[in-house]
Amino acid sequence: MSPDVTPKQQRFLAYLGESIRRNGKIPSLRQAARDLGVSHAAVSQMLKILEAKGLVRRDGRYSRAVHLLNRARQTAAAMRWLEVPVIGRIAAGLPLYAQPEWDGSLVVDADVYRGSHLFALRVKGDSMKAAAILDGDLVICEPRQYAQDGEIVVALIRQEEATVKRFFHRRDHIELRPENPAYPPLRYGFEDVLVQGKVVGVYRGPGGIK
Repeated sequence: MSPDVTPKQQRFLAYLGESIRRNGKIPSLRQAARDLGVSHAAVSQMLKILEAKGLVRRDGRYSRAVHLLNRARQTAAAMRWLEVPVIGRIAAGLPLYAQPEWDGSLVVDADVYRGSHLFALRVKGDSMKAAAILDGDLVICEPRQYAQDGEIVVALIRQEEATVKRFFHRRDHIELRPENPAYPPLRYGFEDVLVQGKVVGVYRGPGGIK
């Protein structure tokens, strides 16, 4: 440990490390304040000090991710965790990190999922089962407002309903193709489809990330 780290800061780092080992994620500021018997502001200030000393790294103003760093100032192997919000409903016109409808969160390996402001969405139905995306799965998504042909995306249809489908840009329409022969491809006008994200992973229950 660096000699300019105070005993108080060392205890705080030890608390963060133990929380990650026990729960798989960094505690919220409120939870840390409650556990340590200090104010929310004191926890926030401590994180700022440790970040300035190169002992933790935060991914950005809107991210919940905090990484504990090793002596090489790289994320410590056992602590590369990222908390991803599960979006209950996508609201048109809002950045994904500002979505009001959260339905919990999912902890993923930040070394595997490195995008900014990742989000997760629960899948309904079996229209994507040939792509190994089943009813009830959580798809992990990188926010995007564009897509390449063949990519699996989350698209907002007529600013009302979010769907997970394979994307194709045709000459006079957008095709959203299911991965199940029981369902026909869907065709929409360009103005009816707003791409919200690219699917980068699938989570299915306690068994892990796929």
